[in-house]
Amino acid sequence: MSQIIKQGGNTNTVHHLSIAYMGTGSTSLLIKELPSEFFINKHHTLEDLQDYLDNQSILTLPDVILIETDSEGKCFNFIKKIKKNPLYRELIIVLIAPERDKAWKASALKLKVHDFYVMPFPVEHLIERLHFLVKFKLIRPQLSVLENSDVIYKLPQMKRIFDVVISAICIIVLAPVLILTAILIRLDSKGPIIYKSKRVGTGYNIFDFYKFRSMRVGADSQLEDLSDLNRYKNDEYPEEEADDQKKRTTFVKLIDDPRITRFGSFIRRTSIDELPQLFNVLKGDMSLVGNRPLPLYEAEMLTSNDWSQRFMGPAGVTGLWQIKSRGKRDISERERKKFDNFYASKYSFWFDFEILIKTLPVILHKEKF
Repeated sequence: MSQIIKQGGNTNTVHHLSIAYMGTGSTSLLIKELPSEFFINKHHTLEDLQDYLDNQSILTLPDVILIETDSEGKCFNFIKKIKKNPLYRELIIVLIAPERDKAWKASALKLKVHDFYVMPFPVEHLIERLHFLVKFKLIRPQLSVLENSDVIYKLPQMKRIFDVVISAICIIVLAPVLILTAILIRLDSKGPIIYKSKRVGTGYNIFDFYKFRSMRVGADSQLEDLSDLNRYKNDEYPEEEADDQKKRTTFVKLIDDPRITRFGSFIRRTSIDELPQLFNVLKGDMSLVGNRPLPLYEAEMLTSNDWSQRFMGPAGVTGLWQIKSRGKRDISERERKKFDNFYASKYSFWFDFEILIKTLPVILHKEKF
């Protein structure tokens, strides 16, 4: 079941979602405003909700569990319990608080619920967020390209022609460098020459992202152990602006990354590792200039209403935050996201040309991070 709606000039596809809701207070009025395409099982107590879940199979479980917080903290004990059950572990859990409470927020973050809302808030934000969460739940285990994107975007024809011509010329001219780099990577360490990863680009479309491999094999699995080196880990926001999404670390870039190989350090400093992305541009996955496509775990954190605008612009090899961060070792996560949103709303052919020109000195004077 689907329905086409328009919001802010954008056409979106609304899909049927199954929601299990527990609440009796002011949040129940909000639930009534959800569209008819949302199939909602309402429960008055956590015990009722537990009984409902216990009677479901893996094929009939709801997409989302919406729970109203309670003063006694029973909802948090309930979440702890269901997270221990392998059948329920992948359920999307969203909490709705009838009022602000720092203890509730802290408990929600500790339990890693998918989102935490405080009344009042626009119901449209909740609808958008639920669709994004369900979408990424499907992407994560299957790593498949979305058939229906919530954000419909078409690259301007002039920009596409420019991308194809310039990327093709660059590939031909730089062919000796590409071949030599491939040989040296093979000699330097074991593993594939090209590193491929799933990235989220324009309109939340998923594609294979290409780079020359600059790290040891298995580097991705070591990321959590090296989280203390993340440049974006300690971003701080004003208390009045802080919410669950902004408090979580989204972007990842390690200082003095120990996973990088000897030759990998060189190709990173010179940006040679980025050259295979010219093939992404030629294929149409990316543009020469745009917002950097993100790994799935980062993109999932940017589906909130505040920051999803960055995906309304093209995904690019270089972009606004790269040139703005020149000489700044400590550009914050918040600054980067602001640059992304600004570019998505303001980009043009001449703006792209300016960014490309300013990218050259950034490459030549690239800091060793």
